[in-house]
Amino acid sequence: PEVINGRTHKATVVDLSPWVEYEFRVVASNSVGIGEPSRPSALLKTRAAVPVVAPTNISGGGGSRSELVITWEPVSEELQNGEGFGYIVMFRPLGSTTWTKAVVASVESSKYVYRNESITPLSPFEVKVGVYNNEGEGTLSSISIVYSGEDEPQMAPAGASALSVSAAAVEVSWLPIPWNRHTGRVLGYEVRGW
Repeated sequence: PEVINGRTHKATVVDLSPWVEYEFRVVASNSVGIGEPSRPSALLKTRAAVPVVAPTNISGGGGSRSELVITWEPVSEELQNGEGFGYIVMFRPLGSTTWTKAVVASVESSKYVYRNESITPLSPFEVKVGVYNNEGEGTLSSISIVYSGEDEPQMAPAGASALSVSAAAVEVSWLPIPWNRHTGRVLGYEVRGW
């Protein structure tokens, strides 16, 4: 802390965070040392301000067909800067110029799901998430790429064949389904017999 002239009885404390409760103490000092601190002042809350810290770890993906799932790391209470805090989610198909905007009014939220039958599976979207409170809209995150939900595989595995390896076992093999936007990511196969 800055040392204040002994004849001064008032000081302005700067660089405090908005909408945070503070209490203050004063200590006297001289060439011998520092005395005991005063009793704490009454709690004082600084004024609210527009939030300036955007959510981090913008990601998402997954979800069902025709869904765009967007997730983020929530902003901690001490960085919300006022009452009425919430999130602004903005997204657009990659290459588009028009943003779609949604408001998520819950402080605890860390996810937004957009549903629209026109979304094709595994489509890339540009996404950014911002913040607001009763004082106004704050900072937006940088743009992240998030993919819409995928559909079930639209192709069957080809070239299925079976080879008897013992009296009680058969080895089944097939050609894998190649990955593309329309087939999605194949996470596994199921072998059925009858």
